[in-house]
Amino acid sequence: QVQLVESGGGVVQAGGSLRLSCTASTIFNIRDMGWYRQAPGKQREPVAGITSGGQTNYADSVKGRFTISRDNAKKTVYLQMNSLKAEDTAVYYCNVVIIYETSLYNYWGQGTQVTVSS
Repeated sequence: QVQLVESGGGVVQAGGSLRLSCTASTIFNIRDMGWYRQAPGKQREPVAGITSGGQTNYADSVKGRFTISRDNAKKTVYLQMNSLKAEDTAVYYCNVVIIYETSLYNYWGQGTQVTVSS
């Protein structure tokens, strides 16, 4: 069983910053960690991801504004969001990929609301 606890969402004015955190409660090794978001009426989309080795990737819409990082010892992934725009408003979901034996398992957080007012 894997539990993901997210925090850091809230309401911020355009141009402001927020930092999301997600901590995984698991005894298993975590391979990839990432953040997705879902705006009202839209499909869930990837925002940023980071491998166990620290390699990162970002959606084009957030490049240069968002930074993903992780603390492997704490099994925590962070998303620093700067220069926020109204279009960043969404529910943000943490995602982790667990390695167990030779299989990969995907887990999701409960989501945290980010609202950017213009």
